[in-house]
Amino acid sequence: VFAIGSCTKAFTSGLLGILRQEGKVDFETPVRQYLPELVFNNDDLNAHVTLRDMMSHRTGLSRYDLSWYYFGATTRDSLLYRIRYMVPNEPLRYKWQYNNFMFMVQGVVAEKLTGKSWEENIKTRFFDSLGMHHSSTSLEGFKVEDAALGYNVVKDSIIKKSPYKNISVIGPAGSINSTVNDMAQWVIAWINGGKFKGKQVLPAAYVTEASSTQMSIGGGRPGK
Repeated sequence: VFAIGSCTKAFTSGLLGILRQEGKVDFETPVRQYLPELVFNNDDLNAHVTLRDMMSHRTGLSRYDLSWYYFGATTRDSLLYRIRYMVPNEPLRYKWQYNNFMFMVQGVVAEKLTGKSWEENIKTRFFDSLGMHHSSTSLEGFKVEDAALGYNVVKDSIIKKSPYKNISVIGPAGSINSTVNDMAQWVIAWINGGKFKGKQVLPAAYVTEASSTQMSIGGGRPGK
């Protein structure tokens, strides 16, 4: 069992893809219509940021990762409140900028639309449907014999176990733990247009859309 990190984000947006198929959400509607508690730094963002913008990392907000990583919170509501203080450094839809907060927000939107936690949604919609029985959404998933743990070397000789950081508060952006076999089931579903063992786990239209270009990361040839 290992932390899949930001591969979690595909599960979170996939959950919204299912909710869209069910008619509960639209990717082009300003997100505050679903989550009025979310307040951005200016009126333009408040009026126009959509779920698609969040999924595509194009809200104009840079990462602000120190806010959650070093100045943690106990609830997602607390992190949600901090977004109003994040000053955009680019116009909306102008530049691709990776942002964990915007994926946390997607998870909160799903929670509000379903009345269930993000964790419960991920388990029932994906882990159970795909037979991902060794996957989890919190550090509880590492209480197993075959957990992949990290280590540090001190003074070139002393090996110390390095504990995982609890990031459940921003979980929709990166807290899933899984195994190679479990993740293979997830990939199989994507390869097969959202189907796994004859069951449509992800909407086919969403799979096609999510696998297509939405926002260019950057132009030009790679540097050194």
